[in-house]
Amino acid sequence: MSSIAIQVRNLSKKFSYWNDRPTSLKSLLVDALLFRVNRGQRTQFTALDSVTFEVKKGEFIGIMGANGAGKSTLLKILSGIYSPTTGSLTVEGKIAPLIELGAGFHGELSGYENIFLNAAILGFSEVEVRSKLDSILAFADIGDKINMPVKKYSSGMLVRLGFSVATHLNASILLVDEVLAVGDIGFQKKCLDRIKTLYQQGSTVILVTHEPRAVLEHCSRCIVIADRKVLFDGIPSEAVKHYEQQTKS
Repeated sequence: MSSIAIQVRNLSKKFSYWNDRPTSLKSLLVDALLFRVNRGQRTQFTALDSVTFEVKKGEFIGIMGANGAGKSTLLKILSGIYSPTTGSLTVEGKIAPLIELGAGFHGELSGYENIFLNAAILGFSEVEVRSKLDSILAFADIGDKINMPVKKYSSGMLVRLGFSVATHLNASILLVDEVLAVGDIGFQKKCLDRIKTLYQQGSTVILVTHEPRAVLEHCSRCIVIADRKVLFDGIPSEAVKHYEQQTKS
């Protein structure tokens, strides 16, 4: 059995968009009356450029980078939201993406119903959910509001429920974005303790953060992304230095 949980090889992601296209009905009508065709100009933007790294099973690694460096794009590729334009991605094990928690919830459904919906999106069966249901409800700790439509939930309640679902379904890989900025300090600590417990039980954890202290305290290795490429991959203390140099420049 392979010791590699995630393998990324020469991975790039490009997005296309159009410049100078007509943006209103009026401009379209004017172009039509003048027998003018304005298709605009197609432009490509490179969000990630030839990124390569491996994550071993059981590692707790950090990913740091300034805003716009490509971290969020990378995380969405790892979690299956985006497909790479070129390069390859191999994942061994189920992934629980702790990014934009609650984004997959249906506003008209109750929190209880959304537990099953969200778990199904993550690839887990109803049987697996029911076996963990009591633990999910206890950790989320939102009481009778579990029966309310989630459109009435605060952002903090959505994060509590989304985090609880994602971390109680025995996924072997956790992708953690800075979702823990939402909610009270007590719940943030509760989340970090839960992540530590899963790591100690053998889960692979990838933490995307702007907080050097989190990297130094929790990670055994850290990758720094800059200008859409891997700038550094190594020990956390050196990674933090590279990150701080990038954010100061």
